[in-house]
Amino acid sequence: MTVRAVLLDAFGTLLRMEPPAPVLTALLADAGFPLDEQQVADALALEIRHYRLRMQLGRDAQGLAALRAECAGVLVDALGPGAPPIPLATDLLVESLRFHLFDDVLPALDRLDDMGLVLGVVSNWDCALPQHLTRLGVADRFGVIVASAAVGCQKPDPAIFTMALSALGMAPAEALHVGDRRVEDLNGARSAGLQALLLDRSPQAEAVDDVITTLAQIPVRIAA
Repeated sequence: MTVRAVLLDAFGTLLRMEPPAPVLTALLADAGFPLDEQQVADALALEIRHYRLRMQLGRDAQGLAALRAECAGVLVDALGPGAPPIPLATDLLVESLRFHLFDDVLPALDRLDDMGLVLGVVSNWDCALPQHLTRLGVADRFGVIVASAAVGCQKPDPAIFTMALSALGMAPAEALHVGDRRVEDLNGARSAGLQALLLDRSPQAEAVDDVITTLAQIPVRIAA
């Protein structure tokens, strides 16, 4: 590969989420609303589905606040009797979403930096993505962070990749995108003219062709 820039997906590639149901169940109990964890998990599944459908509403701080309240309303309705009021549910819901870096992220970013590559993030996420990356101490590693809600288009639309490359001053042929979803990441990036790799961390996955199983394999593929 001839690569000058590497774009990375966020959720499932850089970030993982701590299972939210046990966390939210504990937070609810501490706030005086004891509920069964399975009930909470089922309600969260509906809330997450709603968030994905409405994520683009979170384009700015005002829109994100409205989206979070809307999602909390879905959660409260699903929980039924014994649920907290929506304002409290909103706070608890946000607090229960705890993101962490995958173990292979920092070593891979260090190696890519050593290779002199420009890095960016392109993700289907609301406008809070830069805040999450800042909290995890990696936001300054990226020359651009593009969250779909903030720019008004989402993967696999090639426009979102074009926006990121324009901000970096790179041509599509000079860039590699890596993400964990075939349609949004692999196909989307290729439709914009980028090179692309699919990240598959599942136990049965094999590193073949356009598939890698760890971010540590990105530098190896570029150097090959």
